[in-house]
Amino acid sequence: MLRLLVAVMLLGGIAQAQWVMQDSGTTASLRGVHYVGEGVVWASGTGGTVLRTVDMGKSWQKCAVPPGAEKLDFRGLQAFDAKTALVMSSGKGDLSRLYKTTDGCATWTLMATNPEKDGFWDSVRSPLPEFTEESPASSALVLGDAVNGRTQIWEWKEGWGERELELTKLAPLRTDGKEGSFAASNSVLQTALGAQTDKTWKFEFWWASNASGKSYISFHRVESTAACEPCRAESGQVALPVFANGSSSGVFSFGFRSQKAGVAVGGDYQHENFRDHVAAWSSDAGLTWKAAKTDPGGYRSAVAYSEKLKTWITVGPNGTDASFDDGRNWQALEPGLKDVEGADRGWNALSLPFVVGAKGRIGLLREATVTSARKGYEMEKADRAKAKKKK
Repeated sequence: MLRLLVAVMLLGGIAQAQWVMQDSGTTASLRGVHYVGEGVVWASGTGGTVLRTVDMGKSWQKCAVPPGAEKLDFRGLQAFDAKTALVMSSGKGDLSRLYKTTDGCATWTLMATNPEKDGFWDSVRSPLPEFTEESPASSALVLGDAVNGRTQIWEWKEGWGERELELTKLAPLRTDGKEGSFAASNSVLQTALGAQTDKTWKFEFWWASNASGKSYISFHRVESTAACEPCRAESGQVALPVFANGSSSGVFSFGFRSQKAGVAVGGDYQHENFRDHVAAWSSDAGLTWKAAKTDPGGYRSAVAYSEKLKTWITVGPNGTDASFDDGRNWQALEPGLKDVEGADRGWNALSLPFVVGAKGRIGLLREATVTSARKGYEMEKADRAKAKKKK
């Protein structure tokens, strides 16, 4: 009984806010964030907004707005260090652009513009360093909505030809013509390192999309050796049991914590409290997905894994949730009496330990809260197992 009481008390620790609010100095809606490490974090959003900190958010710097970007919505962000970052805007046709800075965001250079007049860019991701001949900052993958029945995935490399031609299409999977991804948190495109030997290696990238009331995660895998590069390439697509019932619903974010374990979240952003089948998990490298047993509290726009805390965190406009069992079950993380009202909600994107959201909101993860919640979860789980044995 005492052990169970302690577990309940620890679970009560969930009632302490998991996000420590920071002063961003802006009211822009933030949808991009990237924690580089060693105190360096970048964030981006509406109105051509880009922010940077080098002291874990104690002070945020508002960067120079890229030329002509005053009305752009920067939803994708890939940073590399305190001086170097790529930022991607989302919008129809040439409103989707890729900019780069190498001087700590004092100046920007336009690197590429979407050449498809009906296209819309959703996410940007740099290839893994192992597969980049030069600096990782010299190339990127860009995911866009399907155009003319074909998936739009581009590779950008610095120095390729004319500005508008610095993109090469990859993995042109055919679709039903209506397939698209959500530019909600820059987390619908992921890169992964496949199985390797001394003689061969595989590089994979995955992307999430939605069409005709269904959600999908697709992949493109390249296998190479010293003799041929690439030797073989293949693409595939699998369906997810994540709610998708119209243009405002589907999968909005996914990630892998290992080559096998993955989690996906979503829902309907126009009905943020709907929570039936808004999360799924995979234990076989994304080849199959199962619906969560206990869902998050509604629509979720971003999910990320904390290796340090062994915990998945997901966020959305109406709350924050944690999973300690690889996405099978989720439980809410809520603010305490002494915390800022609404500290758990209004969030768009994650790059742990940071979160960003509407009206310039930025939060830093309070690790002690999650640690306490996890201990309570483990103790309660152990007690349930013991009770089951007695029966």
